[in-house]
This record gives sequence, structure tokens and C-alpha cells, in this order.
Amino acid sequence: MTRADDDSSTRCDPSTSAIELPREFRFSATGDGSNEPAHECARERSGRSAKPRGFAFFEELGSPRYHVAPMVDQSELAFRELCKRYGATLGYTPMIHARLFVESPKYRQEIFSTSTRDRPLLAQFCANDPEMLLKAATLIAPYCDGVDINFGCPQRIAKRGNYGAFLMDDWKTVDALIRKLDEELPVPVTAKIRVFDDLETTLKYAKMVEAAGAQLVAVHGRTREQKRCAEIRANWTYIKAIKDALKVPVLANGDIRSLAEAKACLEATGADGVLSAEPLLSNPALFSDPPFYEPPSDGHAPIPMDGVAAVELMIEYFEICKSYTTPFGYVRGHVWKLVGHWMSDLTHLRDEFVQFKGDPSLDDLIAWGQKMRAEIKEIERTTGRRRPIPKKSERALQREAEQAAKQAAIEESKREEDALREINAEIAESDDGAHAKRPKLAQDEVTA
Repeated sequence: MTRADDDSSTRCDPSTSAIELPREFRFSATGDGSNEPAHECARERSGRSAKPRGFAFFEELGSPRYHVAPMVDQSELAFRELCKRYGATLGYTPMIHARLFVESPKYRQEIFSTSTRDRPLLAQFCANDPEMLLKAATLIAPYCDGVDINFGCPQRIAKRGNYGAFLMDDWKTVDALIRKLDEELPVPVTAKIRVFDDLETTLKYAKMVEAAGAQLVAVHGRTREQKRCAEIRANWTYIKAIKDALKVPVLANGDIRSLAEAKACLEATGADGVLSAEPLLSNPALFSDPPFYEPPSDGHAPIPMDGVAAVELMIEYFEICKSYTTPFGYVRGHVWKLVGHWMSDLTHLRDEFVQFKGDPSLDDLIAWGQKMRAEIKEIERTTGRRRPIPKKSERALQREAEQAAKQAAIEESKREEDALREINAEIAESDDGAHAKRPKLAQDEVTA
């Protein structure tokens, strides 16, 4: 989705109430990226000695505590800005594929953008080739505060590409990737990792990552195999052990779905900051203080917001998108995460939304969001209900009907088996009675 021209679109920064023009930077759609024109988003650094290290680096960032975690196709510029309006203090880019970033101008333009309001910012890459990673990181270094390497993605695509959490089996490559950037990149390198099953291996791994040159380590407190975050608690004990063992800043990731849980994690682990991913998609104002919305304390999966809260944030996100070039795929994903729970109730609005294709007008999306807000307010006014009543899709109803028919057949078969068992029991009892009344034959009669 294309942004409005800078000359005609202004934004009001809620933190200062001052009007400022958005200044977005995107790579050009042609060329290798090495000759991008100077832009006010760029910063100059040269030489290893010029870049800060460890806690000096963290302090230069402003010692941020609340971080927007890197997410595939989700933590883009407009969403980072929304989260920062509500308490987030640092953002990561979406995970960027290093080789594609080097080789494809179109990919560079689509995957990365930043603005004068987007700092501090860490750009995250996935890679397994140190030279290719350095080329990609060098292109982006002027437009971020540091480059993060993804050693935590547990998805199948990471396994096929041999990157992310699947490099946990190849410590030599992990070391080489970090060391290459630490020695040759003008900005600091950071790393996002997962834990192993046992603490000893986890600590050895974290210390190796630090020794290779990572100036900040973000730790997801789950193993590579523990992908279903809603079902498995993050291991804050292991994160605390890593924090105690390392000399660089450590960030905690896992089970951060509210400001209260963020503070609890900081207290339990001693970490220097926390990251949130999936819960932020359901509540971009998660870090706001006082809380914009506080989910129930039972369970630990992200819970959609009550009432119109999520719709208000969605409309604000649309407004931010007016300032930037945001692919509609990103927008669509955020809409479903924010208000998808209402879509199953307000099915006519769901049907309207799925009609948006290609590059729809942001004004049309805003009008659609305002219509949803009005309808939810009316539901709350007339019924007192702040949660949707899901209406099942035709496909879901068909599955239920098939399951019901299958269950009915099973029960009918069981009834037939029970009836047959009763008949056999009666026959057996009848036979036993007849046998008992029959006179016994003498032995000589039997053998005659």
C-alpha cells in the first residue's frame, strides 16, 4: 500500500503533539543498493573501534526495556511505530533473508523501510554464509543501530534453508557469522537465540555467542522443538542463568503478553529488557503504562481485546500506514490478528474485508474500521456484551455434521453389539437351564 506524498500528508506525534512530516527511507527497486543516495535516516560510522560495545551500546540505544520482537512479515515500520506510541522502546525489523536482500532489489524495497522516527532499530537477518551476511548487513548498516542474527526461528522453512534455530547444531557456523560482522561491520552485532533442553549446554552456547562478538543477546526461553507457545511455558529460570553468566545485555523473550508479565519477567530473570512477538499482534499497546488493556490472568496465550479497544488500534494503524509504503499483505495480517475474533460474529464485515484486494485505499479501510467500531459499540450498548459470539463458517458446520454422522454410526454400531450380546446371553442362559433339567445318563448308557 502506497503512502501519501510527504508534501500532502502530515502526522501528529502523540508524544509531543507537534506536527511533523514523515521521512521514510526505502531502497530503490533497481541497482545493487551500494549507491543509495544520502538520506537523513542514515548514520555514518567507520571502523571497529568507533562502534560501542556491550552496555555502552545498550546505553547509546537509551537502555530500552520493551522491545518489538522480529516477526516474519509482521514487525514492519508502520506496526513498529504503533507499538512505540504505546510504550515499546525499541523495534526489530521483520526477519530478512540475507541472500535475497543482496541479490533482489525488489525484495530489498519490499522488506525494509525506516523513518526519522524509527530509532532505535535493530535489523534482523537469517543467514548461514558469513560473506553473504556481511554484504547484506553492510547495505542496511547506515539505516539501523545494530544488526541482529536470527538463531531462533524453529519453523520448517528455517530447517530447509539451514538457518535460524537449526544452526544450534552447527556452533562453528554460528561463531563465524557473528565474528564476521563484529570484525567488519560498522555497527554492533546482536543475536537472538533459544535454549537447549539442559542448562549446561545452554550456558556454553550463550557464552560462545558472546565470545564471538554479540554485543547483546536476546533469549527465547523455549527449545527449538517447543514451537507451540500457547501450550508451553517459557523457561525464565534458564534466561536468568544466562543473564548471570554473560557480561553483555540480555533480553528475555517468552510469555510476555501484558505489561504486568513484562515486569514480572524482568524481576524474575534480571534481564535488561523483554521482547514480545505474538501477544503484541493481538495488543500493540501491550507495553503502555497505565495499561491500555489488561487481559485476564488465567492462562498465558494472547487474548483478543474486549469491546472496541482492538478496533481503535486498528484504525490508528491504518492512519500510520498513510505515512509509509506498507504492503497490503502486512496490513491484512494485522487486521486478522487484531479483530479476527470479531469477524466470526460480524460476518457481513468479514465479507466486506475479504473483498479488499491488491492496493486498496486506506480511506476505504478506515471507513470499514469505523463501521466495525460503531457496530461493536451498539452491541455493547444494547446487550452489555463486550465479546463476540462466533458464527461458524459453512466449512466448520459441514465438518461438525460429518463428525456427528460418524459419531451416530459408532453409537448405532455399539447399540447393535450390545443387543446381540444380550441375545447371546439369553440363549446361553436358556441352554444352561435346559441342560440342567435334562436327566443325567448313566455311564453305561453313554458308552453303549
